[in-house]
Amino acid sequence: MALFLDILKVLIGLVVGVIVGFLIARKLTKKQLKENPPINEKMIKAMMAGMGRTPSQKQVNQMMKSMQKYM
Repeated sequence: MALFLDILKVLIGLVVGVIVGFLIARKLTKKQLKENPPINEKMIKAMMAGMGRTPSQKQVNQMMKSMQKYM
């Protein structure tokens, strides 16, 4: 019976550890993306210039807003 309780404690510890680890990793990833967004206004302007367009500030802002939705 004592062996069963020891195994149960280990399993519960593992499950709790995985859940806590996931939550911490998710929080850190969100914080990192907020501080260092994967794309910025300069990148959008360069991308549109590469396609032969000169974007207005309004178009850049719209694209930034749509990118923020998915973060």
